[in-house]
Amino acid sequence: MLKWLRILLLLSGGIFIISLVLAFTTVPYYAMYRLAVAKVKPVKDPAVIVLLGGAGMPSENGLMRCYYTAEYARRYPKSQVVVVIPGNLTDSSDSPLMFAQELKVMGVSEERVSFENKGRNTRQQALNLAQRWQVKGTGRPLLLVTGPEHMYRAVASFEKAGFTNVTGAPTFESSVGEDMMQFNDRELKGNRNIPAIGHRPQVRYQFWNHLKYEVNVGREVFAIGYYRLKGWM
Repeated sequence: MLKWLRILLLLSGGIFIISLVLAFTTVPYYAMYRLAVAKVKPVKDPAVIVLLGGAGMPSENGLMRCYYTAEYARRYPKSQVVVVIPGNLTDSSDSPLMFAQELKVMGVSEERVSFENKGRNTRQQALNLAQRWQVKGTGRPLLLVTGPEHMYRAVASFEKAGFTNVTGAPTFESSVGEDMMQFNDRELKGNRNIPAIGHRPQVRYQFWNHLKYEVNVGREVFAIGYYRLKGWM
């Protein structure tokens, strides 16, 4: 038992050290980027913009997805918008209607918005929409709006459900210019025995963002593996 515990601790320590080292490189960002663009094709007049809700509302990624959905809704004014997130459509404080309200604030009219609030994961949501649109056909152009790391699995899941014309809009965030994040430690005074990091945004921001990317990508790789084993994508 102690032998296996020792092996587990060594393995965990090795993974932790590798994660720390990778966070100082661009590997985590490009791993997420590849998940975001691997199955994305050029957008050609989508009939439906599908907002996959993620963490709900209010949340950072919820607002990001609303922003991108509203932008594409303005670009393609004839498209319909479907808010895909589980919740109660009679409760204005629940996520689906909060998403719809945010879209309205961003300029998307209520008449364009419908809901798929029954599915509890990407697979079930895709199947529910495929069943709903059997009469109109699943060949209509769909644009999925979701987080970058989730895009590959989302598009593959909708294709597996029978949709034949699917692409995506990954919700990449805009970064502040590196020069705007630098400062002069000496001007701010304080303890001069502590190393100056004002000119090192990679230590103050990039390292921590990349650790977050590693967690997101790791979770998504696990989810992709599960979906493949289940035959859901």
